[in-house]
Amino acid sequence: MAQKKKISNDFNSLGGLVYSTDPEFKPSNASKSTGSITPAPNQQDLRVHLIRGKGNKLTTVVREWRGRNEDLEALGKLLKQACGSGGTVKDWEILIQGDKRKEVGARLEKEGYKYKLAGG
Repeated sequence: MAQKKKISNDFNSLGGLVYSTDPEFKPSNASKSTGSITPAPNQQDLRVHLIRGKGNKLTTVVREWRGRNEDLEALGKLLKQACGSGGTVKDWEILIQGDKRKEVGARLEKEGYKYKLAGG
């Protein structure tokens, strides 16, 4: 019987892979990133959504980021400051508390990003 080899306890770092039964398995550093380079802002095509969560709470979501996670974190911090609101960056999305689509759009435009308002 093959012995299970624990690879990682970080669910997202390997795309959901937690362990492998293959003793020769070498995990790749797979991510949603398009490489180690983040495209220029005018080459990004972001989508700004508004979602309604539990208790009718509104959240502005920026999706379809391409590039490094560090750059996404920096953009998330910039957008939170511009909106004067809380939020987070997770699962390759920027989440801003409240309906801040206008503020997010204005800041993205000022920074040179292409974006579209998406959803209903």
